[in-house]
Amino acid sequence: MFRPLALFIGLRYTRAERSNRFISFISLISMIGLTLGVAVLITVLSVMNGFDRELKTRILGMVPQATVVSSEVISNWQELAEDIKQDPEVSAVAPFIQLQGMLTANSQVAGIMVTGIDPKYEKDVSIINNHMTEGNIDTLKDGDFNIVLGEEMVRSLGLQLGDKVTLVLPEASPSPAGVIPRFKRFTLSGIFSISPEVDSLMAFIPMNDAAKLLRLPEGAQGIRLKLDNIFNAPMAAQKAAQIAPDQLYPSDWTQTHGNLFGAIQMEKAMVGLLLFLIILVAAFNIVSSLVMLVTDKKADIAILKTFGASPKLITQVFMVQGVVIGVIGTVAGTILGVIFALTISDILGFINQSFGLHLFDAYFINYLPSQLRVVDVVLITSASFVLSFLATIYPARRAAKIQPAQTLRYE
Repeated sequence: MFRPLALFIGLRYTRAERSNRFISFISLISMIGLTLGVAVLITVLSVMNGFDRELKTRILGMVPQATVVSSEVISNWQELAEDIKQDPEVSAVAPFIQLQGMLTANSQVAGIMVTGIDPKYEKDVSIINNHMTEGNIDTLKDGDFNIVLGEEMVRSLGLQLGDKVTLVLPEASPSPAGVIPRFKRFTLSGIFSISPEVDSLMAFIPMNDAAKLLRLPEGAQGIRLKLDNIFNAPMAAQKAAQIAPDQLYPSDWTQTHGNLFGAIQMEKAMVGLLLFLIILVAAFNIVSSLVMLVTDKKADIAILKTFGASPKLITQVFMVQGVVIGVIGTVAGTILGVIFALTISDILGFINQSFGLHLFDAYFINYLPSQLRVVDVVLITSASFVLSFLATIYPARRAAKIQPAQTLRYE
């Protein structure tokens, strides 16, 4: 791209004359600004990618991606499940019954969302079995009235594995003593840990035990779907509901948790745009440093022209200066950004634990996630290279237009 002579002179000009260190300082600031901009942008976008990944794997690993719910109990849910699995987008299905209530133990009370499940099918659509800290979901056998709770709920109720806990339903039953709430004692047979938000809200019991509590015949209230692509959930739910349109009602994660994904995507776009301005400012610094360098080298440019240097050669000489700043700044920033993106989780985790700062208590996870994507790195470095190159055009063209006679007249 550059002539050898232009490359040689341009590299010599990367440092200004000893009498004017200010230009070298501005060039250094431009390089540092570019380095920091690239490094911070790579790191922050990796963190946003990490939050997006955790939201998909943890929250949507527990919350149904798509469901079809019936107004009546589905006694032949196995046949319905087989029909739904004919859709190539659906990778697994599981029946469920859902109810709300309150858990009481050790004089503590907490609201809970209880899901009646079949462990055999639930393992295929949920990540709960991979996040059990004690016990397992295979203990949820019909008639045993066992319950699996989240770590946060277990801690708040002061429970241990094997303890009894009472589930109180928001329904009343008449009795000789009057109307009393319906309740049932369960044995804690498993503890899972997903995220503080999920752990404190969800519980699991055997599906047939849930039906008995609600005084329903054996069967399922709905079918939960797991998809190969979560963004096809609305279409898959609608398609499944068409199997029995008068009986089934579709629902999907975009209705229940779509706002969380939308917020993260919006934050990622806005943060990326704001941090990209750092790179833009560094590019403007390159312009200013090159303009001052052209002013400092006017006499040299005039002499080169008197020896026959063409305007194209002069243009390339000063473009080399800007490209060197851009290449060094971008490469250094990329290296720093990749290092920070790969280690920021451990670094902040160590700081959080060492100083007891509780930095992540407000989030659905207890650590800072980070996911480095090659596409992001390529886009950021490419944008930095392009901006650095574009920043050299105006100063270089200005240098090429210098007239030797007018310049040397005052030397």
